[in-house]
Amino acid sequence: MRKAALALLFALGLLAAGGLSAGVVAATTTTGTTGTTATPAVIADGVSISGVEVGGMTSADAYTAVSASFARPVVLLAPHSRLALAPARIGAMAYVRDAIARALTAPAGTELKLRVILDRTGAQRYLATLAKRFDHAPVDAALALRNLRPLVTRERPGRSLRRLNAMDAIFTALATNTRPDVQLRFAALKPAVTRASFGPVIVIRRGSNRLYLYQGMRFVRVFGVATGQSAYPTPLGRWQIVVKWRNPWWYPPNSAWAAGEKPVPPGPGNPLGTRWMGLSASGVGIHGTPDDASIGYSASHGCIRMHIPDAEWLFNHVTVGTTVFIVSA
Repeated sequence: MRKAALALLFALGLLAAGGLSAGVVAATTTTGTTGTTATPAVIADGVSISGVEVGGMTSADAYTAVSASFARPVVLLAPHSRLALAPARIGAMAYVRDAIARALTAPAGTELKLRVILDRTGAQRYLATLAKRFDHAPVDAALALRNLRPLVTRERPGRSLRRLNAMDAIFTALATNTRPDVQLRFAALKPAVTRASFGPVIVIRRGSNRLYLYQGMRFVRVFGVATGQSAYPTPLGRWQIVVKWRNPWWYPPNSAWAAGEKPVPPGPGNPLGTRWMGLSASGVGIHGTPDDASIGYSASHGCIRMHIPDAEWLFNHVTVGTTVFIVSA
């Protein structure tokens, strides 16, 4: 009996041991059959990278989200234009992988900054193309003659892109990964000559022997004058006063009608009176004359004669550079 009992206990022990071994083998086989799949690491909740929420994302998903956010264009507002500037257009890049690596180890609720490379040379080249497109020089007021009267066109201001201001705004939008619209600023360029600042203008009507003085387009005064004889006509065209002399000497010109004449000093008998306003037309000027009877006629050798008091008054109201139109009317 004792031997039979021992044999039974031994058999039961073997069965128990065999069952345990079978259990271990079965567990190992299941693992071997299904394979060991590593669960992807995810970023802690509430973590963000320059405004992009990446909490709960895998590194791959976070990389896609942050890259797409940084690639958004910066919208530039120019006169009558809305321009989309892609960061790559000016060589800007972001360290997205570095940010993701930091995010994977960051505590929940951490706000991380995206490191950005900004290319100043690339931005300068881009802004130069914008300046070429949107800048324009100021336009001065210009003088013309219309219907025998001066016409002064309106001036137009120019503008110049404030490039440093634009660059700072673009870089701020990229570095902070925000995308507010950037209003491009321009410096106003003033014209050198405006309609309001336009000075005196003279219009001489040769056919009617009249001299009209204007201040810009505003009529000031009219004078009777003498102009050139048919043999020595006063030249038509647009001229300027290039010199002004008080109490001038008269020197005989190199012309047949003055042959044998001698210079005349200032004084009552001087053919130029007391004032000379020489024009850019060679040898021609506006001046006084002691020969009052010639006024109103074509009697001179090309110059424009005035009564001496009129010439003195006009002398004080014009400048070197004053435009003189001489027309046939």
